[in-house]
Amino acid sequence: MNTVVYPGTFDPVTLGHSDLIERATCLFDRVIVAVAESPRKKPLFELAERIQLVQQVMAKNSKVEVVGFNCLLTELMQQQNANIILRGVRGVADFEYELQLAQLNRTLAPNLESIFLPPSERLSFIASTLVREVSSLGGDVSKLVHPYVVDALQKKYASARAINL
Repeated sequence: MNTVVYPGTFDPVTLGHSDLIERATCLFDRVIVAVAESPRKKPLFELAERIQLVQQVMAKNSKVEVVGFNCLLTELMQQQNANIILRGVRGVADFEYELQLAQLNRTLAPNLESIFLPPSERLSFIASTLVREVSSLGGDVSKLVHPYVVDALQKKYASARAINL
């Protein structure tokens, strides 16, 4: 079975992410979306919430599995019996960073390969950071994320505003 792992923080999962996942299912038999705990990034959503959102967004695709992880990616790859890492690249800055990670991962586990997929043109500007910023200020992110994510963001920021009042 041809398995790829798509790791990320997915805070939150965007239409750009889901587009990449869907496209990966055309290339691979099994796509594992690996949601990183990433406490240093101080994510808006807890790990369990991010896993649940990705599961909801990708529920109709039987080739997609969602797992959370808090170990080295190379360890997760071994646990999942996978040797291909999928990464999305929006531009040169993304590519330079992703190339460094790919080289690091191959140093740690020489059997790993990384593939880079550009986003669909219409989604190439979307970043989770921008989605959080717009949503935190009450802006409409419905063209950037799935309706499940819109609801989750609205609830998260509504409760944060209630706490600050």
